[in-house]
Amino acid sequence: MAHLPPSSPDAVDLPRGFIDRLAHPFIRFLHIEAAGGAVLLLFTVVAVALSNSPWADAFLGLWDIQLGLRIGPVEFGRSLRGWINDGLMTLFFFLVALELKREIVLGEMRNPRMAALSVAGALGGMIAPAAIYLGLQWGDSGQHGWGIVMATDTAFVVACLTLLGSRVPHSLRVFMLFLAIVDDIGAMLVVAIGYSHQMDWRMLALAALCIAVLRVLAVVGLRSLPVYFCIGCLTWLAVDASGLHATVTGVVLGLMTPARRWVSDSRLYSILSQVIAHPAGTQGSEHTRDRETLQIAEIAARESLSPVERLEMMLHPWVSFGVMPAFALANAGLVLSWDSAFQPITFAVFLGFTVGKPAGILLLSWLALRSGVAVRSPELSWGSLAGGSLLAGIGFTMALFIASLALGDELMDSAKIGIFMASVFSGAAGMALLRLLPTAKTL
Repeated sequence: MAHLPPSSPDAVDLPRGFIDRLAHPFIRFLHIEAAGGAVLLLFTVVAVALSNSPWADAFLGLWDIQLGLRIGPVEFGRSLRGWINDGLMTLFFFLVALELKREIVLGEMRNPRMAALSVAGALGGMIAPAAIYLGLQWGDSGQHGWGIVMATDTAFVVACLTLLGSRVPHSLRVFMLFLAIVDDIGAMLVVAIGYSHQMDWRMLALAALCIAVLRVLAVVGLRSLPVYFCIGCLTWLAVDASGLHATVTGVVLGLMTPARRWVSDSRLYSILSQVIAHPAGTQGSEHTRDRETLQIAEIAARESLSPVERLEMMLHPWVSFGVMPAFALANAGLVLSWDSAFQPITFAVFLGFTVGKPAGILLLSWLALRSGVAVRSPELSWGSLAGGSLLAGIGFTMALFIASLALGDELMDSAKIGIFMASVFSGAAGMALLRLLPTAKTL
């Protein structure tokens, strides 16, 4: 191997151009966890403002434009809002499932008893709100919307916890993140079971075959993302045609994604130690052993991260700053009126989130701890759990998503007002309680 000159401290970084200096502040903003919630809130305000402006008819009518796709005898047609809710939101659920898989396999939730506390809280946070909602809406036209109050909005909860800084113990962040992810998966199961259409078993069998092919490809070691993407799209089309809600595809494929990396650290360092970028005396077009080693190093560097981690990093900006704002624009618009605000379904949604969520989370968490099924970190006080449980009443994204499936147009505005009121109250109450508690360092 040729002798390598000593490197300066700057040489370990990639070279920078003028565009990198311009882009750095923007990229730093994208990596702030609270940024996703801030952008989602901004687009929600924009949607509500446009819905009550002189351009309301054009804005609301935009999302009802019909777009279609035909493959042989099978036709896939829906409105622009439908493509966002069924197509783009599949990426959201895929990312949620990736985060769940990473936490279980690689994160702090590898300890089953630690994970059990969040799972128990999530179950309580789904059952109690649904029970309150059904108790208030039983026999009424909004009865079918019981799934609206079951989910927690991960982006807004993470944003609130981030804004509180050191006042929030790390264990509460982990507890709430895992709870919100389990909530979203649970809500997705509710969509699959409660809001799907009559089954076409042939299409469902085709979807199962596609999933089996994906599993076989993973077992034999195929690592081409384009191949998996194409088969994943075919799976989505088959699930959509089967009658199941198409976003279920994102959950299934996310949970199937491998969480173990292919190249270990020791192997990566061994490969990198053999690399010479451009050996002296060789022609640019020659195929040499050193050039082959450089290509191997490129693959090794990429595969030193697990597919779950790579896909998370790849999709997170697109989902947070593309999919979720588009969803908010398409679904958060409503015409504000006193008549819509004082409807029974508005109060059912509000009480389900603000009372049912914290009560269910705390009760099931207590039962899990008392029974010995779960354990609690010493720094995770009951005050912190109460504050986090109040924040869980922010159900914005998934609540709007399920409301669009469960309710007719005549009830949507009332349900949306209930969701907005509950999210604002839960966010304010949760953050106020957590600010009153001692900082995480003094617990």
